[in-house]
Amino acid sequence: MRDAPYDLAVDSGGDDFPVSGPTPRLSWKPPSDAAHPVAYEMQCTVDGVAHSTVTTAADGHRFLPWPWAALDSGRRVAWRVRALGTDGDSPWSPWHAFESGLLDADWRAHWISPAEADDRGYGKRPAYALSARFQVPTGVRSARLYATALGVYEAYVNGERAGTAHLTPGSTSYDRTLHAQAYDVTAAVVPGDNRIEILLSDGWYRGQVGAFRQPSGWGTVLGARAELHLAHEDGTRHVVRTDGTWTSAESAITRADLMDGQTTDFRVGPGSERPVLVDQVEAPAITWSSAPPVRIVESRPAQSVRRLEDGLWIADFGQNASGWITLSDLGPSGTRTVIDYGEHLGTDGDLTTTHLNATRPGQAPVPFVQRDEAVSAGGDATFEPRHTVHGFRYVRVRRDGAPLDPASLVMRVVHSDLRRTGSFSCGHEDLDRLHEIAEWSFRGNAVDVPTDCPTRERLAWTGDHQVFASTATRLYDVLGFSRKWLRSVRDDQLPDGRIANFSPDGRRIKHHLDDQFAMMTGSAGWGDAVVAVPWELYESYGDREVLAENWEAMVRWVEWALDTARTARHHTRVERSPEPLPHEQYLWDGSFHWGEWTEPKVKAADGTRIDPVQSDPVAWFMADKGEIGTAFLYRSTATLARIARVLDRAEEANHYAATAERIRDAWRTEFLSPDGRTAGDTQAGYVRALGLELVPEELRQAAAARLVELIRAAGTHLTTGFLATGDLLPVLADTGHADVAYELLLQRTPPSWLCMLDRGATTVWEDWEGVDVNGTAHDSLNHYGKGAVVRFLHTHTLGLRQRPGSIAWESFEVAPVPHPSVPWAGGTHESPQGTIAVEWRTAGDRLTITVDVPPATTARIVFPDGTTVGPLPCGRSSATHRLLSAAPVAGPADERRRSATRQRR
Repeated sequence: MRDAPYDLAVDSGGDDFPVSGPTPRLSWKPPSDAAHPVAYEMQCTVDGVAHSTVTTAADGHRFLPWPWAALDSGRRVAWRVRALGTDGDSPWSPWHAFESGLLDADWRAHWISPAEADDRGYGKRPAYALSARFQVPTGVRSARLYATALGVYEAYVNGERAGTAHLTPGSTSYDRTLHAQAYDVTAAVVPGDNRIEILLSDGWYRGQVGAFRQPSGWGTVLGARAELHLAHEDGTRHVVRTDGTWTSAESAITRADLMDGQTTDFRVGPGSERPVLVDQVEAPAITWSSAPPVRIVESRPAQSVRRLEDGLWIADFGQNASGWITLSDLGPSGTRTVIDYGEHLGTDGDLTTTHLNATRPGQAPVPFVQRDEAVSAGGDATFEPRHTVHGFRYVRVRRDGAPLDPASLVMRVVHSDLRRTGSFSCGHEDLDRLHEIAEWSFRGNAVDVPTDCPTRERLAWTGDHQVFASTATRLYDVLGFSRKWLRSVRDDQLPDGRIANFSPDGRRIKHHLDDQFAMMTGSAGWGDAVVAVPWELYESYGDREVLAENWEAMVRWVEWALDTARTARHHTRVERSPEPLPHEQYLWDGSFHWGEWTEPKVKAADGTRIDPVQSDPVAWFMADKGEIGTAFLYRSTATLARIARVLDRAEEANHYAATAERIRDAWRTEFLSPDGRTAGDTQAGYVRALGLELVPEELRQAAAARLVELIRAAGTHLTTGFLATGDLLPVLADTGHADVAYELLLQRTPPSWLCMLDRGATTVWEDWEGVDVNGTAHDSLNHYGKGAVVRFLHTHTLGLRQRPGSIAWESFEVAPVPHPSVPWAGGTHESPQGTIAVEWRTAGDRLTITVDVPPATTARIVFPDGTTVGPLPCGRSSATHRLLSAAPVAGPADERRRSATRQRR
């Protein structure tokens, strides 16, 4: 072997460097020229001291438990690995460095809080500067700052900002989980007098929640905790800690709110300093996040800046995204610049945000506002509002009495710094663009947690990540990001086992069970995320621990749903039979469900679009959604059985597998007719029934044919919504209707994906007609759920998917589903084994497929007629086969795809 193992990593996040707990897990990728290593050998140094060499099995390159003694706080670790083979050993990998954080038991700093003179209310409070001075008598060899907060903070040493992470410490369920950050501030510390400062604002902890801007319920007093560990050149050590010697003052940030925006008055000098309050907050144990930090990942100049009138400009950055703008031209002293952010321009060319107003039947709308303000003190200061975040493509800039330099406006794109792991391109420009806007939509909603939109609600709804997780894993490494979020899902779980609608849950519904929203908690398709997301992560990355750490929460959720199925009935079934029929104990129909959600709005005779939820909320609330609920109950129970097998829980595996079969039988009894029609007879219902294998084999063809009939009856348009859209095209292709799948994919009239493109979308919309034919915007223009369609581009157009039973891409196949409008496709996937690359092209009636297979991986090619080539060797392989010209029918390749889907589910 000439190549070394590579891509070494620990299962922790970090900013300047990875930061772990005492026993991180180790991962790497096999040497690119090692088909099957027989073992691996590892070496490690801790603070420069070598540890013993460790040998592990060949399949132990993913999430290897820490093989040496548990780390103490603040240790600096370097480790490397080489592969051992029968034909010789590989070279050693480069050293990979990380540090253990300051462990909770070793924190000695006090919690400090600002002395607030008054409370200006939610959305109106300032940011506070908490500071202290310290002396450094000798040269500093290294300086590590460990910090966290209840609120959002930035840390500075002698005016230099620590690290590149933003919106720290991140969004968690602060009653149970709080993460700290570590920074290398060696370069900022000087001999003699030094100043350390923490700039602290409300953030997620004490800010506003959701579309109606309700007060966050985590706490009413902000807090910060920090330790600066100094190692001097003479060998001595010194620690500066937050304590009663620190002072607090209001900062130049006179208003800081994550939702509404930030105001900075550069004329405001340091406020009067007052002693901090000490130990006035309660906080959980400090831990270290598994997620990558939120960072500025891109800077974009304005594509155009138009003056609407004197003192009013509109800047277009060309892309809807999350973040903020920087403004380097603030004008003469006293100049006030007001910046409003939004996704859309009205027909008059001015910014409009009315489509984002929060509305409830019978109540006045809550106006949507994203507004930053800067007041100049003269000079060359730059305004950068780092204590808020916005969703926007456009900004409206208002300024009286001073010109605006268009070049001074720059968009900062801000979100979790996820590592890209997948790519896709093809010979159809619109499909490439669709893939691009889906990526942008997910990125804009990956700001430390997976939100629904970066504007109106900005909540980490469980359903959104549930429907998109299997797409996200094809685009980015979302393991650490999702594990962090799942911890909040567990933290917020209600006492009876229900999963909160969104997590972190700043409304803290688990403590307000009499709230109306609590009665709307526990829905199929939303709560099921606690089962579906860990399973997707396990299949994609091979991380068994993500199943183990969520096991208890999964069981509590499924058991609550099973108990609800047994004890609660929908009123229509009570009217049908006062006593429940035998199968009804497995129908999940008697509790609240959101249902399919965001289906295309119905057009009235006058052309207006009607939302059934808004037009008749009582009827929507009371409707029978048992067909959906029972389908998801089957999926979660069957998945729980598979998880139990992975975790060596044989008794639970058998129990939940048998229960799942009874649920499926009940679904068939209640919702499936002998001719293969479902009770609801909707596109979404057939997608679920076929995709989840609820329909028996002998009725699958009839059910698929009925799905196609409904699509044709809608003018070859979809009518699916939130839950089923991502599976619509795969289900069609896997049941022999790939032609219909592509017709829907390439449809240009609404509701369709390409209609979004034609109407200027740069991210995926919440409403299928987020911008209507008149140019009027509706609902959020950055809602990534419907972007799950791009999974079809990877699994079917490109044809790359895991084989049945494969974990972490140890085995895959390439089985493209070509279409005349797509002459070629190419893509990559950075798997835990290494890089998979696929390209196929058609020339006349010939299809040529080229595949790069990483080491320790098995692969095969499956042509559309079922002809199979493989197993493929490690490295590059190509194969050519004649395409059939007949109309698409369910053939061997379709059956293999469907079998793979069935076994994975």
